[in-house]
Amino acid sequence: MIAIRKLYKKRFPRWVVPSFFIVTTILIMIFNDVFGEEDAFIVFSLFFFMTMAVVVTRWLFFQVKSILKLKKEKKQAELLHLKSQVNPHFFFNMLNNLYGLVEKDTRKAQQLILSLSDLMRYSIYEGQNDKVILDEEIVYLENYIKLHKMRYHKTIDIQFDMEVADKNVKVMPLLFIILLENAFKHGVENLRKGAFVFIKLVSSKSLIEFEIENNFDPEELKESNGIGLRNLKRRLELMYPDKHELNFSVDGDIYKAQLMLQI
Repeated sequence: MIAIRKLYKKRFPRWVVPSFFIVTTILIMIFNDVFGEEDAFIVFSLFFFMTMAVVVTRWLFFQVKSILKLKKEKKQAELLHLKSQVNPHFFFNMLNNLYGLVEKDTRKAQQLILSLSDLMRYSIYEGQNDKVILDEEIVYLENYIKLHKMRYHKTIDIQFDMEVADKNVKVMPLLFIILLENAFKHGVENLRKGAFVFIKLVSSKSLIEFEIENNFDPEELKESNGIGLRNLKRRLELMYPDKHELNFSVDGDIYKAQLMLQI
């Protein structure tokens, strides 16, 4: 609606109206000399309506083009805003953990800082692209998992199974990380022992299936309406309209998320 209002506010240049009357007067004089006074009106009317049809059609074409351009710019701006919201609380938590770890285990703190730096670099730079190759996204997920293993002082069963036909297929960045982050945040963090996260990624040239399963403490289960999942759903709607499927299920103390993308 905003885009349409902007277009309505556009006006023709000031020279258009006087130029139109001047050209019209000249044409009427020419037609009178060539066709005579009676036929000149009919010929001029046909010429006038044909010219106006061309002008109006051209004007409408550019207006529709402008609307589509504004919508595309709005979509890109919204996507950039959504991408900027990915993972902020994870980074804050990691920085807090590092603060307490610096004096206790300096070497481990240094390793965490390097790993965290790699994650932030990818999130900030590669994460702003429209598409990245799947291999880069996989490395990002593996680094995230590695960082969590270093962070926690408990045993976690983490399995990442992949069946990827072509790691060079393109996908929107930072989609899978939200589901992985939820598995740690709502599962691993609330369990003292026996925590697990099972991840499966299957990819062909036209389809990507990402599945993640984790256990959790049923007493800690809450309705998930966080910004992360809302962010993910909106980005999928914008980038993969009618080409994605996102499902969640709970079976006892097992939470499962499934995402399918047509690429």
